[in-house]
Amino acid sequence: MQKKKQQQTTVSHQYPSLLRRLGAWFYDTLIVTAILMVAGALAMAIVATLLAVGVLTLGDYQDASAYLMSNPTASMLYSAYLAIVIIGFYSYFWTQAGQTLGMRAWKLKLQNEDGSHIKITQAFIRIATSAFGLGNLLAFNNKRRSIQDIMAECEMIVTEKVH
Repeated sequence: MQKKKQQQTTVSHQYPSLLRRLGAWFYDTLIVTAILMVAGALAMAIVATLLAVGVLTLGDYQDASAYLMSNPTASMLYSAYLAIVIIGFYSYFWTQAGQTLGMRAWKLKLQNEDGSHIKITQAFIRIATSAFGLGNLLAFNNKRRSIQDIMAECEMIVTEKVH
């Protein structure tokens, strides 16, 4: 019984290379860019609707885009909205499946050391400490954990054995 228990707790994972991490990051960057385009179009449609019904006025701004980018309040709200979209994308996929679409393509999975999905607080910590993905460049320790993995107390593994 003791041997069986030891075998179950000893799990050997393959940890991703820098190239694999960067490949997934690049894929996700393309996906997030597309999502931000849709989110931006939605914001423009909302501003255009508010302008059409007279809730907003352009004032000295040329159009809805200039209003969103240059008006201090609108610009701050728009930036916060886009940040929430990005945070939402990563948080959702990391906590629900342990993988973003880019991670799935590169056969990577984010998990706790016991194999469970990370919690929302871990996702927020990971996002806050990732330096927009540059934390992956420092993944040179024995488990190839990036700064964001260490800070969020999780690990990234390869989901399929690579030959």
